[in-house]
Amino acid sequence: MQRRTFGGLAAALGMGLMASTAMAQDMPRMGVVVKIGGIPWFNAMEVGIQEQGKELGWDAWMVGPTSADPALQVRAVEDLIAQGVDAIGVVPNDAEVLEPVLARAREQGIIVITHESPNQQNVDWNFEMASLEGFGEAHAKLFAEATGGEGEYALYVGSLTVPAHNAWADAAVAYLEANYPNMTLVADRFGVAESVDDSRSTALDLMRAHPELKGFLAFGSQGPIGAGRAVDERRKGGEIAVVGPFSPGQGQRLVHDGVISGGFMWNPMEAGRVFVTIADMLKKGEPIEDGTEIPGLGVVSPDAETHNIIVDALVTLNKDTVDELADMGL
Repeated sequence: MQRRTFGGLAAALGMGLMASTAMAQDMPRMGVVVKIGGIPWFNAMEVGIQEQGKELGWDAWMVGPTSADPALQVRAVEDLIAQGVDAIGVVPNDAEVLEPVLARAREQGIIVITHESPNQQNVDWNFEMASLEGFGEAHAKLFAEATGGEGEYALYVGSLTVPAHNAWADAAVAYLEANYPNMTLVADRFGVAESVDDSRSTALDLMRAHPELKGFLAFGSQGPIGAGRAVDERRKGGEIAVVGPFSPGQGQRLVHDGVISGGFMWNPMEAGRVFVTIADMLKKGEPIEDGTEIPGLGVVSPDAETHNIIVDALVTLNKDTVDELADMGL
């Protein structure tokens, strides 16, 4: 039996590593910059990005900034441009701040895809898994039911510059004003819903300042969790409603304890897959037009003028569904 020396083994491993590196370099590459790293919603999205990358032969990964700071997203995109990636995906914290750097990416022939940013300009495509009005109004209807359709309420968004969150909030407020005139906002809106701690502390402050507060309507996955924890601490579950999209595993207990009434979401894992799928289609020169079927989105009717692909793929969050969704790793 031939005996391999350590040096021979090292050389073999080195050749294997070089071959592996060469193969990786031959693969198209994509980085997806999300709003903030380390939270369940984007953890699930990362799984989808990586799984679809393997499925389609892409080296695809997620970049999660340490805070929801638009400047950190700009730096992340600049780094991806410097790496010479084939495609960049972004879930923007501030659409306008990103415009110049996305324009530079496209000038260098890099495919640019965004999500939750329907007014983005310098993109190949933006995709939404829920229409802006539909998502906002669905939550408004559920919120009105949970609060009894009257009283003071607070409105959360991820930040005052997140395009989709504010559009959902606009649609929800318009619906409530038109249909429930006895529901009133305690203030305009609070840009805290990408942080559990900020959402919780803001909720505690608001409950102290507004003893008659009836509920929190929160757009941003950490908003319902933080507000729910504050309501739970004050033992106000059932008295003060909490409604909004959240990660099922994170909000499971609060739902079953009657603190979070419910909400709607789409599957962030599926959204991660869609990023890579669209990039792969564009890289191969496949057209995206009316009637095109995109896995995860279905048959689409894209708007070539606004560069938007919008579908309604809502998943209901409540006591009947949250356990199954949590078991899926969401």
